[in-house]
Amino acid sequence: MEFFKDFSTFVTIGPISIQWYAIVILTGAFIAYALGQYRFKQLGYNKEILSDYFFALLFIGIIGARIWYVIFTFNEVYISNPLEIFAVWHGGLAIQGGIFTGLIYSYFFFKKRNIPFLVAGDAIMPGVLIAQACGRWGNFFNHEAFGSEVSLKFLNSLHLPDFIIQNMYIDGAYHHPTFLYESVGNIIAFLLIIFVIRKFQKHIGMQFFGYFVFYGVVRFFVEGLRTDSLMFGPIRMAQLISIVFFAVGIVGMVYVHMKGTKVEEFQVE
Repeated sequence: MEFFKDFSTFVTIGPISIQWYAIVILTGAFIAYALGQYRFKQLGYNKEILSDYFFALLFIGIIGARIWYVIFTFNEVYISNPLEIFAVWHGGLAIQGGIFTGLIYSYFFFKKRNIPFLVAGDAIMPGVLIAQACGRWGNFFNHEAFGSEVSLKFLNSLHLPDFIIQNMYIDGAYHHPTFLYESVGNIIAFLLIIFVIRKFQKHIGMQFFGYFVFYGVVRFFVEGLRTDSLMFGPIRMAQLISIVFFAVGIVGMVYVHMKGTKVEEFQVE
C-alpha cells in the first residue's frame, strides 16, 4: 500500500489505485446526503426514504454526467479509444448532465412515495451545491477544468495557498483556478439559500428553484473563463444551460410565490 504516489492518487493498493477525484466526489455526495437526511427528519419523514434514494441517485447522476461529457467530446477524445469512455476515474463528468438525469429519477422516486417533488427538492438541492463544491476539487487534483492563462502576480494577488498556485502551472503557464472560483461560488450560493431563502421562505419550492438561479449565475461566469468548455458549434453548452437554469429558477420562484403551497399549510402524509 502506498499513499500519495502522485498528485492525483490518494492510495495505491497493489494494481488498484484510488484517485483523489473519486474521494472528493464521494465526500461531497455523502455531505449532501447527510444534509438532506437531516432536513427530511426535520420535516417528519422516515430517514430511510433518503437512504433508498441516495445510492441509486449517485449511480444515475454519475452516468448522466458521463454521458453528457462523452456526447460533446466523443470525436476529440473517445473516437480512437472507445473503452476510455468507461474510465470515469480519469475525469470527464459534466455535472449538468448529472442534474438532468438526477431530476428525472427524483421525480418518479418521490411520486411513487407520495412525497411532493418540491418538498423533496427544497430538502435536497441546497446540499447538491456542497457536493458540487467538493467535486470541483477533483478537477484540481486531475489538473483539468482550469481557466485561461494568467500571470503569477495575478495568482499571488488572490492570496492563495502555495499548493494551489503551484498546481495552476500547467503546460508551461499559470491559469485561472476556475475550480476554486466555482467551488467558492457554490458554497456562497448554499449559504444564501440556507440563511436567506429558507429563513424567509413562505412557499414550498423556493429553495429548489433558488438552486437553479444561483448555480446558473455562478456557472455562467466561471465557464466564460475556462479553456475546455463543451461546445455546440460556437456556443459553450454550460453557459447555455446556465441561462436555462437561471430562467427556470426565476419563473419557478415567481410561480410558487403566487400559486404555490404555503410552508405552514404543508403536512406530512
